[in-house]
Amino acid sequence: MKKFIRGRLKGGLYAIKGAYLLLRYEHSIQAQFFIGVCVCLLGWFVGISRTEWMMQLLAIGLVMGLEGANSAIEEIADFIHPDFHENIGKIKDLAAGAVFIGACVAVVIGLLIYWPYINF
Repeated sequence: MKKFIRGRLKGGLYAIKGAYLLLRYEHSIQAQFFIGVCVCLLGWFVGISRTEWMMQLLAIGLVMGLEGANSAIEEIADFIHPDFHENIGKIKDLAAGAVFIGACVAVVIGLLIYWPYINF
């Protein structure tokens, strides 16, 4: 049992290290993090509901998680085949497409949350 717990703690430390590396070195994650902070500040300012907070945080986590997976896929692809290769390009495009779909869903969620708070 102790070995199991130590293994989970060690895995958690690797995950924290990975999150740190993403935020430190990946510009796309830095941009998504900045947007996420701005949207959270907006949510605090307008007073969104608990359910809206849950949806907003889920959308932010979705986009940042997909962006992290995309970064990992790109690193692996570049390691395996550093020169341009059509199949590697397709793999990178597919991963970027997943981020794009997640970002589009996040924008729709943001519009659904904040539209009622906009007074023209």
